[in-house]
Amino acid sequence: MLEAVRNAFILPDLRRKIVFTLLILVVYRAGAHVPVPGVDSSALQSFLESGSDGSTIVQFLNLLSGGALANFSIMAMGVYPYITASIIMQLLTPLIPQLQELSKEGEQGRNKINMYTHWLTVPLAVLQAYGQVFFIQSSVPGILSDFGFGVNPLTTITVLITMTTGTMIAVWLGELITEQGVGNGVSIIIFGGIVAQMPNQIASFVSRQEWGNLILFGIITVLTIAVIAFVQEGQRRIPVQYGKRVRGTKVYGGQSSHIPMKVNSAGMIPLIFAQSIMIFPSAVAASFTVSDNEFIRNVATGVVTWFSPNPQSWPYWILYFLMVVGFTYFYTDVIFKQQNLADNLQRQGGFIPGIRPGKRTENYLNSVLQRITLVGALMLGGVAILPWIVNLIPGVSQSGTQTQALLITSTGLLIVVGVVLDTMKQLEAQLMMRNYEGFIN
Repeated sequence: MLEAVRNAFILPDLRRKIVFTLLILVVYRAGAHVPVPGVDSSALQSFLESGSDGSTIVQFLNLLSGGALANFSIMAMGVYPYITASIIMQLLTPLIPQLQELSKEGEQGRNKINMYTHWLTVPLAVLQAYGQVFFIQSSVPGILSDFGFGVNPLTTITVLITMTTGTMIAVWLGELITEQGVGNGVSIIIFGGIVAQMPNQIASFVSRQEWGNLILFGIITVLTIAVIAFVQEGQRRIPVQYGKRVRGTKVYGGQSSHIPMKVNSAGMIPLIFAQSIMIFPSAVAASFTVSDNEFIRNVATGVVTWFSPNPQSWPYWILYFLMVVGFTYFYTDVIFKQQNLADNLQRQGGFIPGIRPGKRTENYLNSVLQRITLVGALMLGGVAILPWIVNLIPGVSQSGTQTQALLITSTGLLIVVGVVLDTMKQLEAQLMMRNYEGFIN
């Protein structure tokens, strides 16, 4: 592997791509430290370190922003609105005939869908910026005193434009990495923010001299990474045979191939879906915890407690696990239907031995996918509730450590492993094209 790294830096064009990617990450991290005008950053830092129910929600939003929300920077939303827009477009493609036709028009169609995704990102970013600032303002009084159209419309519009612009800049930086660097740019941006938080996590253990917990969480993190990598790379290979066709004096086809069906086709999307829905009730209820009506205040406090990821709220973790499993099946089914494998095989003259082409092939592939997805769904669900499981270890929950983050959050681990594997495969392909030995023997 060290030899492969050396070879990657020897090749001028590959070295340029790696250096370009690192420089873009530096630019993004610099932007993540530029605060929104008028924000009291110290108040937000104190709130995040408090460990309250509301702070865990903000910590999740901070993860999606790549650590930028901790400073309430101009990139506090990161690329999350773009990810949301991409998911919405993916779900709408099979439902809207025009989008379905565009998806079949090759690169030109994909470029148009990508343009629509960018247009959708702007209003989503504005809405998320308003909701995010409103929620944080209700949780941390005084963090942005002039926000609100009824209070100061000019300041409110300035904040919304600033945060929306920051999101679009982050998306642009990600696309620069995709075009001229290495790996998927949007994923690399999130990856850089997650990894940048690791030194702070380790420093918090060291400052409290919790060496036992540091070693324990380090081991759990490494084992979790190994399990995620094993499942992420797992696949069921369906054999495919192509019939022979004779045209004049030439014979075409007759080759054997396979369809690689991944154990986890959904990636990290089910966790983002589930967490977004799970934090919605507590995010809304947090606005009513300061109500003058005692009944409303008590109900809101109860909702925040039950729907916050703290170790005592076991209904939250059970519901979270079930939602992750359900969304894994849902999103995998959506992706599978978009691929239209059975029809594509039939058009290309391919068939699965022992299975008739057409509807029988589609049913067979669907049944295989449902079985292998169970492993991926249970893995995602287990990773999602890992912080709760860790807190069940005797002595850990009483140590006062913020174990919901471990060394990297469970969602962060999935992102990190997925990005590293994808980037290594791209570098591997670049090296193999030039007859160099790759990372994976």
